[in-house]
Amino acid sequence: MDDFEDYNDYPPDEIFSTWIDGYDVATNGALVGNDTYPFAEQSIVHSGAQSMPYFYDNSGAANYSEAERTFSPAQDWTRESVKVLSLWFRGYPAYMGSFVEGPTGTFTMTAEGVDIWDTSDQFHFAYKELSGAGTIIAKVESVENTNEWAKAGVMIRDTLDADSSHAMMVVTPTSGVSFQRRTPAGASSSDTTEAGITAPQWVKLERTIAGFIRASYSADGSTWTQLGSQTVTMSTPMYIGLALTSHNSGVACEAKFSNVSFPGTTVGQQWTNLDIGITSNDAEPMYVVLNGSAMVTHDNPNATQIDEWTEWTIDLQAFAEKGVNLASIDTIALGLGDETNPQAGGTGKMYFDDIRLYRLAEQAP
Repeated sequence: MDDFEDYNDYPPDEIFSTWIDGYDVATNGALVGNDTYPFAEQSIVHSGAQSMPYFYDNSGAANYSEAERTFSPAQDWTRESVKVLSLWFRGYPAYMGSFVEGPTGTFTMTAEGVDIWDTSDQFHFAYKELSGAGTIIAKVESVENTNEWAKAGVMIRDTLDADSSHAMMVVTPTSGVSFQRRTPAGASSSDTTEAGITAPQWVKLERTIAGFIRASYSADGSTWTQLGSQTVTMSTPMYIGLALTSHNSGVACEAKFSNVSFPGTTVGQQWTNLDIGITSNDAEPMYVVLNGSAMVTHDNPNATQIDEWTEWTIDLQAFAEKGVNLASIDTIALGLGDETNPQAGGTGKMYFDDIRLYRLAEQAP
């Protein structure tokens, strides 16, 4: 029915010209296709050369996400004794990062992520905006040993993009303290590291108005040792705060911070925190609708967080029992959320591939 192999990047054969999403519909949070060429996904596929990337956003005005394909003429799904609708899907795991205060003045952060290194980062960041010169000091009370190069510390970052230029002063479980930086954006990282130092340890970054950054560490928050310095060009606003990576994808690391201060620096009271460079899915109901009325929902409410290709098979009788005429199927829609009972939900990205009909004996293994 659709193996997603026939789409290309030219009208009228783009994938979003067949699978109509919510691009122009305020109440529909679905967007089909990548933002740039190729619009169909060519790396994450179940079989063949392409799959359908599907972004969902049920967090704002749109409380459900739905992409619909029309068949003209209508299809007869009773021919040749077909009994089962099969489709393959995969998503991304649940969001792991967190940042909470308690007791007052002590912050606990959790994060996963491959690393903050090379040309792109994966980590959790709690930050405030910075418009010029600034200083941040924090005591890293502890950092869990999910890898010898798990990193917890202070950071000043140009943007929230994964490849942003930045500077940070971090404490690791067993590799010492390290002044690490990337300049310019997308370049390889560099470091100055002092082995043999572990948490608890104080760390500090100081940035001049010209972008010259000094990185220091201290055992007591009073006597400081400068580990390194470098000019890292950034534009306003910048982001200054606390960073943590587990250096172990899919494994959560916990770090505790205290005595966080911004001497001589103008920042707001409120923290913002988010994952950088890590794609995560919120759990949303996943459903199929035929002819705009007969809906079947996946029995796993966390299906959007399954991060390997998974087959979903639906007995066609489940649609027939909802009143659809299987001999005249004119539309099929893939949805996240609940169109019949819209309510604020989450966001994420899915992939779909190989939507087919089978006799029971022919069902894919």
